[in-house]
Amino acid sequence: MSCSSSSGSDEEDEGFDAYRKGGYHAVRIGDQFSGGRYIAQRKLGWGQFSTVWLAYDTRTSTYVALKIQKSAQQFAQAALHEIELLQAAADGDPANTKCVVRLIDEFKHTGPNGQHLCMVLEFLGDSLLRLIRYNRYKGMELNKVREICKCILTGLDYLHRELGMIHSDLKPENILLCSSIDPAKDPIRSKLTPILEKPEGNQNGAATMNVIEKKLKRRARRAVAKISGRRVSIVGLSETPTKTKRNLDGIDMRCKVVDFGNACWYDNKFAEEIQTRQYRAPEVILQSGYAFSVDMWSFACTAFELATGDMLFAPKDGNGYGEDEDHLALMMELLGKMPRKIAIGGARSKDYFDRHGDLKRIRRLKYWPLDRLLTDKYKIPQEEAREFADFLCPILDFAPEKRPTAQQCLQHPWLNLRTQDNEDHIEGQMSKLQIKN
Repeated sequence: MSCSSSSGSDEEDEGFDAYRKGGYHAVRIGDQFSGGRYIAQRKLGWGQFSTVWLAYDTRTSTYVALKIQKSAQQFAQAALHEIELLQAAADGDPANTKCVVRLIDEFKHTGPNGQHLCMVLEFLGDSLLRLIRYNRYKGMELNKVREICKCILTGLDYLHRELGMIHSDLKPENILLCSSIDPAKDPIRSKLTPILEKPEGNQNGAATMNVIEKKLKRRARRAVAKISGRRVSIVGLSETPTKTKRNLDGIDMRCKVVDFGNACWYDNKFAEEIQTRQYRAPEVILQSGYAFSVDMWSFACTAFELATGDMLFAPKDGNGYGEDEDHLALMMELLGKMPRKIAIGGARSKDYFDRHGDLKRIRRLKYWPLDRLLTDKYKIPQEEAREFADFLCPILDFAPEKRPTAQQCLQHPWLNLRTQDNEDHIEGQMSKLQIKN
């Protein structure tokens, strides 16, 4: 979790069990931190290691995101690692132009559950996951996807080329817009009056029932979501249901890469299994070593999701095969057969491939190239689909060393296309400026 105006916390809750020695710090609205400099305003979200709060910085009179880590030693170590990476990113970007979340401050806070490392980050808006949901899982206009892609690639180019850092968990949830979708939820745009003293009464009064209700609803959703063991190929994916698209024109698409809890230095990797499942590169599944190019694979998956509203790969286990093998099968159905040298070259290759480079348990693949998928299923005009696929396919090369770098992607013609919609938008902006002048 990081510095967002909203999070998944409205659908799930961290519960009360982890508010104990070594766990979360219980925060109430109006609580003061770092000698009274930061005052808690409301909870923004939570993660496995921390809770995140909107706080008011009394020294600068600005709103910030306050990330409070669990107090146990392993969580403190994780926080120190994240602070090291964030500090390096901040030090190398004094002008704050590199599309990476900014660390403002860090300190320790002692409470009844122990000593908690705290990070103060710039306050940002909603995640791209929230934007996808807000758009009812419908694809966004490709001009808006371009705007977002330029920001993500700017961030990745900075991390990779200038800092030597691998993010290793890039996904829509870990990319935040610079402002909130709903201006009323943005404390700056809504001109929110800061809370400087603790309100009277118990802030946690009705919370217990709320948590129980949410857990019951979550169990019900999981029960409904259970599927049969039969495998669904890329070709067999259900048609996208008809929904009305929202108008996204008033939303600022500038965004930043956040959440460095799993990031690492290129020359000091500490985990073999990285990345969230759906955004995981094939070399990570096969354990054949990884580099900056794993972030590029995740970026391509994210760009597709923005343009279509669907995850590019959503593997499931089935009768006789697991999620990893299904994931590899889905990749090959979209991108063609994996070269034998790559298929058999990883520490875990024998779990999935025979000596010929064919999957052991999923034998019949149904191929559906990316440009056809974009036109057939998502009804993107043929020329636009071809241009978008030309941009994405090299980034999805099975050979990591052949994938373009973030710097190279920023020079790709697709990112610099100017369609009629874009021309109209620029013309409209120029007209507004002329009227003002």
